[in-house]
Amino acid sequence: MNSSWRWMLVAAIAPVAWGSTYVVTSQLLPADAPLWGAALRALPAGLVLLLLARRRPRGVWWWRSAVLGVLNVGAFFVLVYLAAQLLPSGVAAMLMATSPAVILLLAWPLAAERPALLSLAGAVVGFAGVVVLLAGATGTIDLWGVAASLAAMLMSSVGFVLARRWNDGTPVLALTAWQLTGGGLALVVVALLAEGPPPALTGIEVLGFAYLSLVATALAFATWFAALQHLPAGAVGLIGLLNPVAGVALGVIVVGEAFSAVQLAGMGIVVAGILLGQPLVHDALRGGVSRWRAREAGAGGTA
Repeated sequence: MNSSWRWMLVAAIAPVAWGSTYVVTSQLLPADAPLWGAALRALPAGLVLLLLARRRPRGVWWWRSAVLGVLNVGAFFVLVYLAAQLLPSGVAAMLMATSPAVILLLAWPLAAERPALLSLAGAVVGFAGVVVLLAGATGTIDLWGVAASLAAMLMSSVGFVLARRWNDGTPVLALTAWQLTGGGLALVVVALLAEGPPPALTGIEVLGFAYLSLVATALAFATWFAALQHLPAGAVGLIGLLNPVAGVALGVIVVGEAFSAVQLAGMGIVVAGILLGQPLVHDALRGGVSRWRAREAGAGGTA
């Protein structure tokens, strides 16, 4: 298998897992403790990865880990937790899926990655699919939930681009562990001050947090940052459009949320946008154009 395809599949693990967080959070976790909810998701994941990585930050990575921990973990998890409690799972995931366009634009000034025309086209197509998905949603949409979701999207977009820019060969496992542990510890302090002692959890809630921490956080973030070290930030960001697809699908299957033909069309448009923005597709299109020009030149030469 071509290595680019392999890293695309690795990157896809993260948005699919993240898309599931909305259903798990809304159905299994307590709604009145967002700070503790975020802390119990981040800190166990960070400690598990830290045990596996067996490496602590050095030099500039102390402050870099703190910055990334706030953007990608601390404030981000709180906002996602709130959005999941205030919005239908599909709608929350759709709003987060505006991040590919933001990542493409931020990658230019922050990581010196000028977006390719087809990547921009893919972002536009993907965003159009998100709009179609949102238009097909039913029920009342909470504006505070929308604000929380968009704020989380902006923070994570900046964090992902900075992680790409600061890529210096540091092992992905260690980089992910530092962010999750630092962000998780900060969340514990804030949660103690704002919400008091941690909430008593039922067995189902413990299982919900275990899934969020180990699968939708430790595994998802490790695979996402690994892909960012091998693919352009814009291409990885577009794969993040699988987030709303997974969120909508699980909302329908698990919760029984309404699903329409319009949303199905939106999913198809989203997938088209993802593929259009990938370097492999760009190379294939350029190769096809080159072969066509060569044939045309050959035909002209024999005429």
